[in-house]
Amino acid sequence: MKTIHIDLGRHLYGGGRQVVHLLEGLAALPGEPVLVCREGSELSRAVRNPAVRVRTLPFGGDLDLAWTGRLRRLIREEKPDLLHVHSRIGGFLTALAGKLENIPMVHSRRVDNPPHWIDLKFRFPLFRRIVTISEGIRQVMLAHGVPEAQLVCVPSAVDTGHYQPGGERGAFRRELGLTEDCVLIGVVAQMIPRKGHEVLFDALPAVLARHPAIRVLLFGKGPLEPELRRMVQTRGLESKVMFAGYRIDMHRVIPCLDVVAHPAWMEGLGVALLETAACGVPLVAARAGGMPEIVHPGVNGYLIEPGDSAALSGYLLDLLDHPDRRREFGEAGRRLAVERFSVERMVAGNYAVYREALDQGGNDGSIRR
Repeated sequence: MKTIHIDLGRHLYGGGRQVVHLLEGLAALPGEPVLVCREGSELSRAVRNPAVRVRTLPFGGDLDLAWTGRLRRLIREEKPDLLHVHSRIGGFLTALAGKLENIPMVHSRRVDNPPHWIDLKFRFPLFRRIVTISEGIRQVMLAHGVPEAQLVCVPSAVDTGHYQPGGERGAFRRELGLTEDCVLIGVVAQMIPRKGHEVLFDALPAVLARHPAIRVLLFGKGPLEPELRRMVQTRGLESKVMFAGYRIDMHRVIPCLDVVAHPAWMEGLGVALLETAACGVPLVAARAGGMPEIVHPGVNGYLIEPGDSAALSGYLLDLLDHPDRRREFGEAGRRLAVERFSVERMVAGNYAVYREALDQGGNDGSIRR
């Protein structure tokens, strides 16, 4: 079974890392995985397994109508059995190429926002299966009329060998110019509105009143960064909140944190949450999207209602006040990551979807409605 995997994102965010895990896992199974991505993307350099062939093509964005023709030519050259479309970027033009070449297709849905009517009417029916990375996303899709038979939930995964407890806590704090006993709250997220950074900022005064020595580290980048910096300055939090940037060594960083806060308004599942759990760090997140599938209240962390900064401050204080609870929650999170979110389980789930999609038959690779 030859599969072409298409992801046109520029950066190696959570979704891109999932594609890498999947491709390198598929390389150990019968078949031939091929990655197609845009020229210059971080993803094109991230795949290390030589059994995965990487093809790069020029891509000028969602309005690059010539993309469909370029991809069609590549499909004719590669002669795959199936296309797996991973990203929303260029999604319609990519699906059109597969449709015109009469190739069965599968799509990964990684976000929990309601689907656009254009997708529901024109794009989604082109796929034999839509893989949701959380049950929360599957429920959103069902609620908007996507046929149940078309949907399969295969949760995202975390490399628990790469992300694990430990870390050089003292050295990391010295690197940042902090004392070795400084307690750190981390946020690992793109700087975009849906991630809820402002909810944490609103929660911090109550937390700092009891724990004035803590520091908050914001990891990531994005278009909202200038506005977030203004928020921090306006609230007088410059000495407490550090913009730590986008890092490629988060497997080293996360184990050095004491708590991770993720008060996102929406989240498909949250790869950063999986990585945090695997590193044995407790979580405070929001009851939205797929986050409750990772964060089990009173077990490995706490959940707030989206936007509830008072609840966020209360739960952060609970964890800061009780180091033993932080340790217990961290150990439980590690067990959850190992048992339910392994790379092997995710790869096997997607491979089974490919088999089902190909066994479905039909000439046009589409779902009839």
